[in-house]
Amino acid sequence: MELHLDLQHAAGTTLRARVENALRDAIRSGRLAAGTRLPASRTLCAQLGVSRGVVVDAYAQLTAEGYLHARQGAGTTVAPGGGRAPAPGAPARASAPGAPAIRHDLSPFVPALAAFPRGAWRAALSRALRSAPDGRLGLPDGGGLPELRQALATYLARSRGVRGVADQVIVCNGLRQGLGLLWSALAADGARRVAVEHPGWRGMAETARDAGLAPVPVPVDAHGLVVERLAVLDAVNAVGVAPAHQYPSGAVMPPARRAALVAWAQEHDALIVEDDYDAEYRYDREPIGSIQGLAPQHVVYGGSASKSLAPGVRLAWLVVAPQLVEPMIELQRRRGGMPAALEQLALADLVERGELDRHLRRQRRRYRRRRDALLRALAARLPDAEVQGAAAGLFVVLRLPGGTSEDAVLRRARAAGLALEGVGAGQPAIVVGYANLPDAAIGAAVEALAASVRAGS
Repeated sequence: MELHLDLQHAAGTTLRARVENALRDAIRSGRLAAGTRLPASRTLCAQLGVSRGVVVDAYAQLTAEGYLHARQGAGTTVAPGGGRAPAPGAPARASAPGAPAIRHDLSPFVPALAAFPRGAWRAALSRALRSAPDGRLGLPDGGGLPELRQALATYLARSRGVRGVADQVIVCNGLRQGLGLLWSALAADGARRVAVEHPGWRGMAETARDAGLAPVPVPVDAHGLVVERLAVLDAVNAVGVAPAHQYPSGAVMPPARRAALVAWAQEHDALIVEDDYDAEYRYDREPIGSIQGLAPQHVVYGGSASKSLAPGVRLAWLVVAPQLVEPMIELQRRRGGMPAALEQLALADLVERGELDRHLRRQRRRYRRRRDALLRALAARLPDAEVQGAAAGLFVVLRLPGGTSEDAVLRRARAAGLALEGVGAGQPAIVVGYANLPDAAIGAAVEALAASVRAGS
């Protein structure tokens, strides 16, 4: 495929910049229509007489800006909207009318979508189609297919120290749906108030409130939820926590505080709801085991495929105490919305064959490389900002210099095409994700962020 790019008249002082700008102008002008498949990098570098690295970097930058879509095995194509549509994985708010296009995805909620193991997933689906008994294509059980429940019970025991048999695993469509079932079962049993981290993932409080429970905020410090504050609360039936890597603080709960939390639950006959948020990713040492393994009768363990694979897989799970199994399964039957059987069988296949472990090992290497590059860029361009929470997960917390307005930084950053989140409590800070940010785009993303911070001071 011949692709005419006028590098001689393209803007930019470097060859890479001229290739980027020539491609960007061709897309903006409509000369390269949405869906147009671009030449392979080796082909285009031969046509232009430049090194392959120049073309690879240009493709990566324009993919990060949303002008191009790159899919393994399918090549590189022009994105719908000529670069005006959000990049893959961008938050839904960016697609609202008048919202700026996302150039750099710094969302803490999105993993590396381009790294989804498409080949392994396709093979697992194919095996499920070939080998699944006819009965598996009927209405699925309210707790999930036995193949996936058994695979998850074995995997979580091995990788996260979770204690429980397959019958205690409840499979659901995303963690929000699973929490809704849990809170409803607790409310039917007389629960009224639930302690939640503040600041914390809003889904914990929202699902509790939707089930008729009253969420009670409990502060978070550098070590996670402040357990001592639970003692002064009246009639709290449960507490929702993310001990492995709390959002948005990035705190990792230390062993002494975990033990104190378990002691509180046992003393008050309360329930700990453990959101094992992006616990698969730990960079300074091996991942810390789950709290559930310390007190299975007092802890509900929650996990999902959103960070390990992709949010679009829509598979999550709760490991619950035996007395909660039947009430939750009954609620699941009445409400419907069980995950599709073939997807459940495919995930079970990935887990049992070790494909999920291999994928996570690749992702850890990728994320550590991106995290390290992000930290270097932040240190160079924002030396006055303090970085926290970098030991684990898919994001870091950037504490802004004194006198900086968090709201102003967020407004400027989003207007510049950055997808990111604020902390919204305490010292001004923003949450900077790096998982879905291509390596080649990290420098430009941090430069845009630094400009937003300096302008917001």
